[in-house]
Amino acid sequence: MIPRKRWAYVIPVAVVMYMLAYLDRTNVAVILPYIGEDFPLSASAKGLASGIFFIGYLVLQIPAAVLAVKWSARKTVLVLMIAWAFAAVLCGLVRNETQLHLARLLLGLFEGGVWPAVLILLASWFPQAERARANALWMTCLPISAIVMSPLSGLMLDHMSWRWVFVLQGLPPLLWAVVWWFAVADRPAKARWISAEEREYLETTLKAEEEAKPAFAKQGYRQALANRQVLLLIGIYFFWITGFYGFSLWLPSVVKTMTGGSATAVGFLSAVPYVLALAGMVACAHWSDRTGNRRLAVTVPLVVAIAGLLLGNLVHWPAAVQLVLLCVVATGVYMPYGPFWAIPSRILGIEVVAVAMGLINALGNLGGFAGPYLVGWLTDVTGSATTGFVVLAAFLAVAAGLAFFGLKPVPVEGLAHVPAATRNT
Repeated sequence: MIPRKRWAYVIPVAVVMYMLAYLDRTNVAVILPYIGEDFPLSASAKGLASGIFFIGYLVLQIPAAVLAVKWSARKTVLVLMIAWAFAAVLCGLVRNETQLHLARLLLGLFEGGVWPAVLILLASWFPQAERARANALWMTCLPISAIVMSPLSGLMLDHMSWRWVFVLQGLPPLLWAVVWWFAVADRPAKARWISAEEREYLETTLKAEEEAKPAFAKQGYRQALANRQVLLLIGIYFFWITGFYGFSLWLPSVVKTMTGGSATAVGFLSAVPYVLALAGMVACAHWSDRTGNRRLAVTVPLVVAIAGLLLGNLVHWPAAVQLVLLCVVATGVYMPYGPFWAIPSRILGIEVVAVAMGLINALGNLGGFAGPYLVGWLTDVTGSATTGFVVLAAFLAVAAGLAFFGLKPVPVEGLAHVPAATRNT
C-alpha cells in the first residue's frame, strides 16, 4: 500500500493558511453593520466594500500562477501572506468610506494570487484520481472559516470595537507564515518527510498523466487559453461566483434581520449553514473522484442551491424554515468546488494550466464584485433584497446550464495510462 503522508502534511497547513485569508476576506460581512457607528454607509456602499476586494483580486492571478510554476508556489504564497496581513490590519485603521474601499482593494490585490498558486502546489502532490478530494479538503477552509470565525467575529464585536476586530484578525497570517515556510515543499522531490516509495509513486503517476493529456494541452498559452473548454470554465465560474458571493457575503445581514439578536447570535447562526456545506463538499468530491463525473458533480448542487434561494425569497416562511433553506443554498454553492478545480489540470499541461487557472479565477471572481454590489444596489432601488436574490438565482441557473450542456468527457484515447475513474470531466 502506498504511504499517504501527503494528506497529513500538505493539506492541513494549506487549510489553515487559506482559512485565515478567507477570514480576512469575509469578516467584513459580519462587521459592516457595525461600522455605521463611526461613519454611515448606504446599502450600495456596503456592497461596494464587500465587492471591491475582487477588483484588486484580479491583478495578481496570472502573475502569481506563473511564479508558482517557474519560481516556487511555496515562496509565492509566503510573500502574499505577509502582504495581505498588513492590508487586513489597515482595514481597522480607516477613517472614512473611501479609505475603507481602498484598504479592501489592497487586501484583494495581495490575496489574489494565493488561490492559483495553491492549486498548482496541489497538482504537484495529488494525481487525478485524488485531485477533487485534495482540492475539496483544502477548500474546506472556506466553510470552516465561516463556522469558526463568524461566531468569533460576533463575539469580538460584542466586546470590542469593529476596528480592533479587523486589526486582531489580520495578525495571525504573520505567525502562520513561519509554519508554512518550514512545513510545505513545492513538490515531492523537495520534501524531507516523504518516503522513497511515496515519492516514486507520485512522480511516476503524475508523469504518466502529463503524457496522456490531449495534444492541445502541450501547446502554448494562446492556443490553450482559446480552447472552448477553458472559455467555458471561465463562464461557469463567473456566473457561479456571482451567485455564491452575493449569497455568502449577505448571509449575516439576512440572519440579523431574521433574529434581531446580538452580534454573537448573528455570528453563531451564520455559521450553521457552513457546517452542512463542509460535509457536502467532501461527499461530492469523493463521489466525483470515484465516478470521474465532474459535470454532474458541478451541475446538481447548483440546481439545489437555485431551488433553495428561490423558495427562501419568494415565499414567506417562519425564521426556522428560512434558516434551513439558507443551509440548502450554502451546501449547494460549496459542493462543486473540488470537482470543478480538478477539471483544468485534467485537460492542460502543468506549465499552461497555471495561467489558465489564474485566468479562470480572475475573470470568474468578477462575480465576487458583481454579486454583493448587485444585491446592495437592488436593495436601495426596490427597498427589498428579494429581487437581488432572485437575480442571483438566475446567475446560478446560467452556471448550471453551461456546466451540464457544455462540459464534455475528455477523449478516452490518450488516457491509457490514467485510471479509468479520472477519464471524464
